[in-house]
Amino acid sequence: MYAIVETGGKQYSLREGEIVRIEKLAAEAGEEVVFDRVLLVRAEDDVKVGRPAVPGARVIGRVLNQGREKKIIVFKYKPKKNYRRKQGHRQPYTQVVVEKIEV
Repeated sequence: MYAIVETGGKQYSLREGEIVRIEKLAAEAGEEVVFDRVLLVRAEDDVKVGRPAVPGARVIGRVLNQGREKKIIVFKYKPKKNYRRKQGHRQPYTQVVVEKIEV
């Protein structure tokens, strides 16, 4: 069984027991989070597609930890103009384990 949910402006395909990194949520480690914007649910041969969301469906997960991704370098320059800007960025994330998919 898997579900496609939308959170943080992105869509994620989730299965029960899976550990995923999603956009940062305002939740502490150990807290339960509920994703109620479920776009699709598939169980065995039964597929339910929402318009835009499946009514009554939700995915329950538990926050494992909060963290930040590996640093990426953002570098801008203009040739022949002595213009250079270097900047680093670390995207925050929330690591969640999916406990249950309810329809």
